[in-house]
Formats: sequence, structure tokens, C-alpha cells
Amino acid sequence: MSIFKVASFNVNSVKTRLPILERWLGEDPVDVLCLQETKVQDPDFPVSAFRDLGYHVVFRGMKSYNGVAVASREEPDEVAFGFGDGEEPDDGPRVARVRFGDLTVLNTYVPQGKALDHPDFAYKLRFFERVLALLERHCREADPVLWTGDLNVAPTDRDVTHPENKRDHVCFHRDVQRAFRDVLSWGLEDVYRKHRPGDGEFSFWDYRVRDSLARNIGWRIDHLLASPPLAERSVDAYAVRELRAQERPSDHTAVVGVFRR
Repeated sequence: MSIFKVASFNVNSVKTRLPILERWLGEDPVDVLCLQETKVQDPDFPVSAFRDLGYHVVFRGMKSYNGVAVASREEPDEVAFGFGDGEEPDDGPRVARVRFGDLTVLNTYVPQGKALDHPDFAYKLRFFERVLALLERHCREADPVLWTGDLNVAPTDRDVTHPENKRDHVCFHRDVQRAFRDVLSWGLEDVYRKHRPGDGEFSFWDYRVRDSLARNIGWRIDHLLASPPLAERSVDAYAVRELRAQERPSDHTAVVGVFRR
């Protein structure tokens, strides 16, 4: 069976995480890699490192914050950054839409939100609305579509340690969960949960929590969400937990979706 792999990884600085990326992709390459929080201006993006690994890479970034990139074995047929909806901010460093043949991959870094009474939380809720509108403008449910990235939402109690303590967290509050479900209602399936339905499945372990990885105190906020034709072709999904245990890691790890071609 011929397969292809799509991965999402919030690297929390692509330059800092290059040694981890080089080791991982050298040992277990994926076909498409979506990165978030690259934290680098475009002229300084490490293009040559990805080329040396055999990847074409497109990116949009800024100094010290945000930034998205898509590295791929094949050159994409279409690339767009931002929402393109005329609303400000356009969020180019948070949104990349890339098409390979009939497959569309939407890579987003959703705002964290800061606090429920902070303007950034309203901005976050509006961000989800704009993602839904973007899907409605550019994609069809009948086409293979993957929405992925650091979406900064844990959708259910299974997706976070000690959910009873986090009801008012900006990544777990009912309003952000509802906004997330509204986007899924366009016609997207959580293919990670399709293959990993159990407890303790996380993609983020906070630096500030002592031994969070060893104790598995985490969040599942990095997602793989597929339209029906693509979800039907999914054969596996997993988190590459060992990347979080390496020297100078991101606080996230990569999540990988495996699909039949």
C-alpha cells in the first residue's frame, strides 16, 4: 500500500529546533510538514537546511513571534498566506493554505487568547470564524482537505490533564470549544482521535510544569482534521513523543497523519 504522511509541529523557533528537525526527518521523513511559531523573518528562514533534507519550503514569518511554514517533498501547485478576506489583521504569519493536486492543506497557528477578558480572546474566537469562512470560499467537502496546526484548543476532557481545573482556561473554555466545533461542522473529522481514542494522548507539555513529559501532564492542542474523502483514506495518526524529550525541545511535539494515496 502506498502511503503519504502529513505532520504538524509547533517548533517554537525553527532555527533553534533545526537539529531536532534534521535528526527526525533524516530518520523518519514525512511528505508534508506544517510548522508553526517559526519566529523568524522571511530573509532569515533556513531554506538551505530544508533543501538539504530534500524539501521544498514556503513560509511567512516575523521576528520573534508567530510564523508558519510548509515543507514538502513535492512543490505545491498553489500557495496562499493569510485569510485574504479584507479583514485586518490578514494574519499571513498565522495562516498558510497549500494545494498539492486535489489535496488542500490548511496550516494555522491559532492565537492563544491570553485571558477570557483580554481582547485577544475575542480575536481568537473570530479567528475560528474566519477559518470556517475560508474553507467555505476555497474548499469543497467532497475534496480531500486537511486542516492542521497548533489550534490552541483542547476539544474534550480527554484532551487535557485535570480538566476540572481548566474550565476557564482560554484553550479549554466552552466558548473556544464551541468555536472549534463550528469549524468542524463544515465537514471535518478528527483523524487523530479516529486512531488514538484513549486517554493521555497529548501534543504539548508545558515547560513551566515540573517533569510534565515524564508525568504526562499535557494538552492535545495540535490537530489533524480531515474532510470525509481524506478521513476515509487515513490509516494511522500519532504524536512523536520522543521529540519533546530531546535536548532543547519545543514544548510541543509533532503529530503525524498517515493516509493512503
